[in-house]
Amino acid sequence: MIGLDRADDRAVRQWASKNDFAIVTLDADYAELAALHGAPPKIVWLRCGNRPTAYVADLIRRRAQEIVALEQAEHDCLELA
Repeated sequence: MIGLDRADDRAVRQWASKNDFAIVTLDADYAELAALHGAPPKIVWLRCGNRPTAYVADLIRRRAQEIVALEQAEHDCLELA
């Protein structure tokens, strides 16, 4: 266990950056941190509100090409609604 379930946003961001992960989140704070500090990590910001897991999974599948392209993109945050 890496203990991120209780970590603050900055600790999660630092861990993701160090371990080459993107962050997928509903939390606007990560988008703000990306705007302030840039990447890594890249942020996939889910702007769909609290929806059932099936809805979110479908959204991610439908936008998979954009998510993959984010790795090479100049921008640091991709908003999915």
